Amino acid sequence: MRPLIGITIGDPAGIGPEIVIRALQNPEIYTQIRPLVIGNQKIVKRALAILNSNFTLHTVNSPDEGQYIHGTIDLLDIDNINGDVPFGVVSAQAGQAAFEYIQTAIDLALNKKIDGVATAPIQKEAIHRAGIPYIGHTEMFTGLTNSPQAVTMFHVNKMRIFFLSRHLPLIKACQYVTYDNVLPFIENCDAAMKRLGLPDARLAVAALNPHGGEQGLCGDEEITALAPAIKTARERGIQAFGPIPADSVFRLFDIDQCDAVLSLYHDQGHIAAKVHDLANTVSVTVGLPFVRTSVDHGTAFDIAGKGIASSKSMEESIRVTGQYIRLIQSSRGDV
Repeated sequence: MRPLIGITIGDPAGIGPEIVIRALQNPEIYTQIRPLVIGNQKIVKRALAILNSNFTLHTVNSPDEGQYIHGTIDLLDIDNINGDVPFGVVSAQAGQAAFEYIQTAIDLALNKKIDGVATAPIQKEAIHRAGIPYIGHTEMFTGLTNSPQAVTMFHVNKMRIFFLSRHLPLIKACQYVTYDNVLPFIENCDAAMKRLGLPDARLAVAALNPHGGEQGLCGDEEITALAPAIKTARERGIQAFGPIPADSVFRLFDIDQCDAVLSLYHDQGHIAAKVHDLANTVSVTVGLPFVRTSVDHGTAFDIAGKGIASSKSMEESIRVTGQYIRLIQSSRGDV
């Protein structure tokens, strides 16, 4: 069976609706998954018009009413838009609407009406104006599913990258590299890979300092925090190793010597992924009760409504969602 995936359209004022529609124009998507668009009918019709799409819009009240054939957009209509939503304008209404699409997707996934979720981008200021008590997508999913141990993983081709810290100033991110923080995160990464159907995954831990600290001559975090945390993790049966200097750790994917890398801060992993293949970089939230992925770009308000936004990352996000669902099912013997 093709996994049934809920696809939220993101902020109605951004490129989300049009990249979702453009992604679903690729017939290959329908050979891998069953896509259910979650959004507002008015906004989806506007996206269809922008793209001059001849696809049929089929509104449903529940996922089991979908047709899931190429040429038809199955839409779970959330009637939450009053008046116009101008492109490229931050508004509380758009932020509230985007949040309600996410809430709906989470409810469906928790009730096993859909197998996973792929999300188009939201706008953080719009979310804030709407009074939503979450700063972003990941916080919404972890909060609304009560999954405090969930972690973010980038998937891009062969690469899987975890992040010890993400949205911290660099000086604080460096200070965060301690034994007490690194060890439980290595354990979380190992648990995350097991949840994704990778029970024997090898985790390479990046070093923090140039040349891995040069045995303490160029920083001592490798000696005081990273190496001891890796040692303890290995004693607990986790296939972690390192620390490996950050300028060479990502090459291990090319020579099949690791399955994932633990990056120690935001840019250390983001730069590697995006230089490798920006368009195919997908963010995966691991540790939820279901698979959730997202594009790794924003709402692009400057080009919203022009019909020129690329859907490549959205297509990859949808494809990766299905890939991990099938991997999980296979590891459990469900398929």
